[in-house]
Amino acid sequence: MNSSGWSITGSFPPPSAATGQPAFVGNRNVAGTHSLALFCSVKCPGKVILQAYDLAVKLRDRGVTVIGGFHSPMEKEFLSILLRGSQPVIVCPARSIEKMRIPPEWTKPLNDGRLLIVSPFKAGERRPTVQMALERNRFVASLASQVLIAYAEPSGKTEQFCGEVLASGKPVFTLENEYNRNLIEMGAVAVGMEYEFGGR
Repeated sequence: MNSSGWSITGSFPPPSAATGQPAFVGNRNVAGTHSLALFCSVKCPGKVILQAYDLAVKLRDRGVTVIGGFHSPMEKEFLSILLRGSQPVIVCPARSIEKMRIPPEWTKPLNDGRLLIVSPFKAGERRPTVQMALERNRFVASLASQVLIAYAEPSGKTEQFCGEVLASGKPVFTLENEYNRNLIEMGAVAVGMEYEFGGR
């Protein structure tokens, strides 16, 4: 349990500290699907980027619901690939969604009922902070059935967060390569492109 009053092992909708319920835009039923949370450090080795790109295409084509903040460059590219599919996607910004500008590329998925934008932050919290990003990541992990950390820079915030998720008992996976040795040693399960994450 963390300062927001909900746990990584929780289920939708975990309460926010201020409002008691998350705010959302889009099809709320998407949150009830089996989902895979995605996290990746800002700096990412080229080999991991290529693996993540291939995985994004595979998850899109298999209809796997992916949830994340989609903030780092690799996460943004992942989202761009997912939005070109037909499967559900859940986006969790590290801010309130009140008066948030919806990117044009999100409009069709929203209209099609396969995109959910959800935030645990109260109205007015529109400027992301490091602490809000951490709370957002915990929120994402609480909604997901499984967690994939594509890459975590050694001794960085994403690696530290991986330890927190592992301690919660939620399944954590990472891509199988030499750059993710730190995550594997922590207990994350290394998977290749042949691994089948749950679909819809």
